[in-house]
Amino acid sequence: MSDTVAAPAQKGVLGWIERSGNKLPDPVFLFFWLIGGLVAISIVGSLLGWSALHPTEIDEATGSARVIEATSLLSADNIRKLWVEMPATFTHFHPLGYVLVVMLGAGVAERAGLFGTAMRAGVRNAPAVLLTPIVAFVGMMGNLAADAAYVVLIPLAGIIFHAAGRHPVAGIAAAFAGVSGGFSANLLPGQLDALLFGITEASVETVFGDFTANIAGNWYFIAAMTVVFLPAIWYVTDRLIEPRLGQWSPAMAGRADTQEQTDRALTDDERKGLRNAGLACLAVVALWAFFVFGPDTPLIDETATPEARLTPFYQSLVAAFFILFLLAGWAYGRAAGTIDDHRGLVKMMAGSMEDLAYYLVLAFAAAHFVAMFAWSNLGTILAVHGAEFLGSSGLPAWALLGGIVLITALLNLFVGSASAKWALLAPVMVPMLMLLGISPEMATAAYRVGDGATNIITPLMVYFPLILIFCQRWQKDFGLGSLAATMLPYSIGLLLAGLAMTIGWVVLDLPLGPGAGVFIDAPATVAPTAPATAG
Repeated sequence: MSDTVAAPAQKGVLGWIERSGNKLPDPVFLFFWLIGGLVAISIVGSLLGWSALHPTEIDEATGSARVIEATSLLSADNIRKLWVEMPATFTHFHPLGYVLVVMLGAGVAERAGLFGTAMRAGVRNAPAVLLTPIVAFVGMMGNLAADAAYVVLIPLAGIIFHAAGRHPVAGIAAAFAGVSGGFSANLLPGQLDALLFGITEASVETVFGDFTANIAGNWYFIAAMTVVFLPAIWYVTDRLIEPRLGQWSPAMAGRADTQEQTDRALTDDERKGLRNAGLACLAVVALWAFFVFGPDTPLIDETATPEARLTPFYQSLVAAFFILFLLAGWAYGRAAGTIDDHRGLVKMMAGSMEDLAYYLVLAFAAAHFVAMFAWSNLGTILAVHGAEFLGSSGLPAWALLGGIVLITALLNLFVGSASAKWALLAPVMVPMLMLLGISPEMATAAYRVGDGATNIITPLMVYFPLILIFCQRWQKDFGLGSLAATMLPYSIGLLLAGLAMTIGWVVLDLPLGPGAGVFIDAPATVAPTAPATAG
């Protein structure tokens, strides 16, 4: 007889979400279907003469704004672009280079065991009274480790809670909320920043031409998210979820032995590895500080305007995180015995590229969707008319961005991939908000808040079944509905906290990161009524 029970059939809203979401194709094919729809719409737009005034370009013949007309994707020029430029369309997709570079280093740190050991060290000896916030905090910081946070920290949190005499499922829920609900919250930019800002950069360029994204453009914002989300997860766990779960007993697990190897103490080699990794991180920080403040200041453009002097530094951060993860992973692995020599290091770097195989396929489809959207001119036309509509609505900036948070949270129930959703939304949303004087960094920040909050309640999230299995180790009758009901208070709490933070950030017009603010000067050619002030 099995130790677990079948998950109950879902009814109501959750059941509808599960059934509807399961009918959606894989995100790769979703993009191919969207490309087909885009072709059809471009033909209709071309026949009906859809057009708009370009927000920044002047027609030299008339001296007025250049008229942008919808172009059929089946025109001779666009068919030629599709087949002739296919390799360039793929390889020039901005997120691709960012993610590949960062993951070359992060893959070494993960495979060497640095991320897993650091998370174990962070929660294993936590004081009982601070157990929940420490688990939540390590979960949010664990986003730097990508998949490792799911497979290491979340089951470990259940073991730690059990050892402290608390309900193990409450520990799993708190860790899941931190890792996945607080998906964008962190004290440091990382892989997700490189991924999202690569898409943001491509979206700006489809309308406004050359643009360089700063992957630290949300640094202050995501650090504040960490501070704001921490008490929300703490309150929901200790005041709502754990009392609801009641007292745990071994009979719930259906087996006597519930301890696992994950709970073992750190070895001397692992402690030495963590120390060496910390020293490697300090060395990288010192090296970059030397590049900024040392002779010739290679990462400072002394000839640029004051606003642009730090541009080389911002552009170097992708390389900085690659070096930091690579050296920290190597320093840990050599001490802990997980890396024997340089051949082992190279093998781990190659393995990290293998892990990105699915992402490469997804990026191929997304790159062509974004490129073809630009070729059709529909993005510019939608952005201009959308900006005119929103500007005439009189809604303040905080209301517009709050709406984006809610729309993203709803869409996340059906499309789980953060990059897939942003590749869909950004080509219209980012230029449209720029025309209203709202920066690309603020548009990206609002998206991130909505994207994380509902991760933990949709069965379409790729790790949702795995979390269910973790829970069933401790409570054999814990079903899909039980997990959704457990995580729903977290989702509501994080969404409300993130929404309030977003609105407050806009109202106070706080900086989002180094050199990045909420507002920008709207393009001068098209001047819709924009929310000119934070209020």
